[in-house]
Amino acid sequence: MPTSIFAERLSLLLKEQGISQKELAEVVGVTEASMSRYMHSERIPKSAIIANIATALHTTSDYLLGTETEGGSENEFGKIKRLLARNAPTMTTEQKRELINTLLSD
Repeated sequence: MPTSIFAERLSLLLKEQGISQKELAEVVGVTEASMSRYMHSERIPKSAIIANIATALHTTSDYLLGTETEGGSENEFGKIKRLLARNAPTMTTEQKRELINTLLSD
């Protein structure tokens, strides 16, 4: 796993969401020192920790790991999926209904 991509994206999401390294460590269930090592590419987290980080930051493990495919509709799908994962907790019921209706329309 390219740890620098993981570290860059982790730092970016923390900044975007206004969450401290310490707060994320507490939510994920790791020490602040471990989180610091992840953020500085000194250590690779286990897959369960990556999944917990992704959930806490409303994103996907694929985004954090940089494994999304380049180009084509798969890349667009990945972007949309990530955008929804990040924003679903803050969407209103009406926005969710509108999204579902859009997806189900021809």
